[in-house]
Amino acid sequence: MKISVIVPAYNEERLISKTLGQLRLAMAAFSQAGWDSELIVCDNNSTDRTAALARDGQARVVFEPINQIARARNSGAAAASGDWYVFVDADSEPSAALLAEVVEQIQAGRCLAGGSTVKLDTDHPAGTRAIALWNWLSLRFRLLAGSFIFCEAGAFREIGGFNEELFASEEIDLTRRLKSLGRKKGKQIVILRQNPLLTSARKMHLYTVREYVWFVLRTVLTLGGTLKRRDSCHTWYDGRR
Repeated sequence: MKISVIVPAYNEERLISKTLGQLRLAMAAFSQAGWDSELIVCDNNSTDRTAALARDGQARVVFEPINQIARARNSGAAAASGDWYVFVDADSEPSAALLAEVVEQIQAGRCLAGGSTVKLDTDHPAGTRAIALWNWLSLRFRLLAGSFIFCEAGAFREIGGFNEELFASEEIDLTRRLKSLGRKKGKQIVILRQNPLLTSARKMHLYTVREYVWFVLRTVLTLGGTLKRRDSCHTWYDGRR
């Protein structure tokens, strides 16, 4: 068994070293299971030192010139050789206990893909409420948070990976297609909850609640049209860090 950990990264020089350091520690869970693993960073056309710092962090770096999260994740997966993929955002830090849970799910043989509940690394009143709502929705409807997804490589390839028409919410689209494939194969999509993923609260400080509410309203009014335009998804692509 081999696990490929894939990190999409765009202008992440502030956090990439810390993320990769934590990932190296957490990936010991794979070694303890007797599995091989690899760590891949997809540099999504960064203009800072992201790629150099990733190499310093002992990751293999691949390059994706088109600035889009779906493309970055797909390019990382295209370079991977694992039996399972674990996608981790560059501002998130999975614990060894969380990856040990992933090992247990894979070994059980009933899982096609999965994710985790999340928690913020700093207090933020609105952010904490938003995360609590997301975690409830994730557990209730088995929705995968893009910050942490593990998936059988063959299943990922069979459904065509992340939808490159989308600049946001590509993980929800992926969830839908994985659920459909899972029903055909008699396998589950699971959401782990014992060891939530630690993720940065920086976007809660960089953008206002009003900006987020306006984005949601526009997405509803355009029937998802905003998700297909980079300029409408500025909180992901404007480069603020």
